[in-house]
Amino acid sequence: MTFTAQQIAQFLGGELRGSNDAVVSDVARIEEARPGTLCFLGDQRFIPFLSNTQASVVLISRTLGFSGTTPATLIIVDNARAAMASLLTLVEQTLNPRKQGIEQPCFIASGNIVEDDVYVGAFAYIGRNVKIGRGVQIYPQCYVGDNCTIGDNTVLYAGARVYHHCVIGRDCIIHSGCVIGADGFGFETDAEGVNRKVPQTGNVVIEDDVEIGANTCIDRAMMGSTIVRRNAKLDNLVQVAHNDEVGGSTFLCAQVGIAGSTRIGSHCILTGQVGVAGHIEVADRTIVGAQAGVAGTIREPGGMYQGSPAIPVGNFRRSSVAFKQLPELQKLVYRLEKEGRR
Repeated sequence: MTFTAQQIAQFLGGELRGSNDAVVSDVARIEEARPGTLCFLGDQRFIPFLSNTQASVVLISRTLGFSGTTPATLIIVDNARAAMASLLTLVEQTLNPRKQGIEQPCFIASGNIVEDDVYVGAFAYIGRNVKIGRGVQIYPQCYVGDNCTIGDNTVLYAGARVYHHCVIGRDCIIHSGCVIGADGFGFETDAEGVNRKVPQTGNVVIEDDVEIGANTCIDRAMMGSTIVRRNAKLDNLVQVAHNDEVGGSTFLCAQVGIAGSTRIGSHCILTGQVGVAGHIEVADRTIVGAQAGVAGTIREPGGMYQGSPAIPVGNFRRSSVAFKQLPELQKLVYRLEKEGRR
């Protein structure tokens, strides 16, 4: 596919500076650009690349106020990253159009109603009493258990697993290897020291516009529901335990693990490898740094935390400075003790 700078500017409603006829057929990072590529620039740090870039067209944020010279054609927009996302969405829809129809072999239990615009890939399994919305895409080798609900326009990529009685809302994306509704990790040790399984009789409810990454697992509740609220985004390899609630528009980055019966607020960001203890709450708009361990409830909204156990990020940074100096401080203490004994 090729697009001219003028076509792109018209699509985005941007201001064009340079050749209307500049043509692009690929995208690239600004530091790796070559002729025929489209780049975006939304950060002041990358301005120096403009002076000699080989990119044919560059989307640039208006707030940067760039007035220098560049061999590239510029398209000035309010938010270059958001504009690039709009273009990539258009490209993705062209390269990977929505599918329709039922491929064979697959299994769809009798009595299920499948709309004409639904896609079910080969070797998929759909159990009894499953409600499938319009435009749903179920790729090959997916499993959807009995009594599940899949909302309109939701996509289950190849190999996703949805256990019985789970509910997935509209416009969700469930990536390959994701498991929704596996048993929660519930056991009770009896008088003889044997770990006895506690039945997990609840389900998982995923609200609208949620994306769940590859090989993420969301466990069903022991009773009631494990809930992922609207517009939450879960990365690959995330673990959400039984009876958890993940708030709306919250990000859980790769390898986050949340123990059972914990509530994560809305608009939170838990970065890579964060661990969260069970039976606690994390307030709205909380940001937790990589590899932190949240051991207790965070009540104040909007805080930033780091470390294990997690503490306010300012305290963590000061503590880190002191930690680096511990060997010298230890020597000083030994010397003072020695001098004090004289």
